[in-house]
Amino acid sequence: MTIQIITDGNSDLSTEIIHQLGISIVPLHIHFGSETYDSSMNTDLFYQKMRDSEELPKTSSPSPGDFYNIYKSLDPSKDILVLCVTSQLSSTYNHALMAKDMYEEEGYTNKIEVIDSRTASAGLGFLAVKAALLSKAGHSFHELQEKLKECVKQTRTYFSLDTLENVVKGGRMSRLKGTVASMLNIKILMQASDEGAIEVVEKVRGTQRVLKRMIDKVGDAWQYADRSLIALAHSNCEERAKQFMSNLMEKYPFENVLYLNMGPVIGTYAGEGGILIAFQDASKDYE
Repeated sequence: MTIQIITDGNSDLSTEIIHQLGISIVPLHIHFGSETYDSSMNTDLFYQKMRDSEELPKTSSPSPGDFYNIYKSLDPSKDILVLCVTSQLSSTYNHALMAKDMYEEEGYTNKIEVIDSRTASAGLGFLAVKAALLSKAGHSFHELQEKLKECVKQTRTYFSLDTLENVVKGGRMSRLKGTVASMLNIKILMQASDEGAIEVVEKVRGTQRVLKRMIDKVGDAWQYADRSLIALAHSNCEERAKQFMSNLMEKYPFENVLYLNMGPVIGTYAGEGGILIAFQDASKDYE
């Protein structure tokens, strides 16, 4: 029995991948003043509107009802696995759990497992693709749950900020500090912590240096990395992302690359020019 995979719009998966792997998406919502879009909005339009706006757009999670309606739309004879953006950034995970309770109270007997991915963007997309491939390979629901929980624990997510404009606009840094950092050409390397919080790894002068440090992070984990797949998302900097991945693959040749356009949710945080990577690192099992 094929298991049904659901994730949210923060996964940044393309329409082609969603259809190819049969993944269901519950969108998040993006608000530019009185205008509301969902997370599937055209990325060119999103970055243009964000560039033109003095204030950052606001994002909101899918409601429990949004998840409930997706659950009800699927085949009730098949179990469901739900992967949500880190609960450290969004209430999406909790709303998916609430919808699960609503669904079960209606008397449905298929199983639903909701997993906090502890990551976002390409990290969440990476896990959703892994789940869909494992489902198609014929794994049981229990096996799939266990494998995905292990993947969540082992997934490493790193991303670089090329501009601090959105950090300043969002009130996470004073305008004075942001101006000084820009004058000094400071770039920030960040990661998703083991709990799924976004934390600063280091501050580096220059775009090429911060991207090199991201490649170094892959190198640190390469001995125990799952080399079958790496995911990359970029925030409106496709050529830079392709060159970065070419440089990475020269040193650390993964078998497959999942290229994604960073959508509105993490794109609002990162601003333009950001690059995010995610891959699986089993080194913790050897500590």
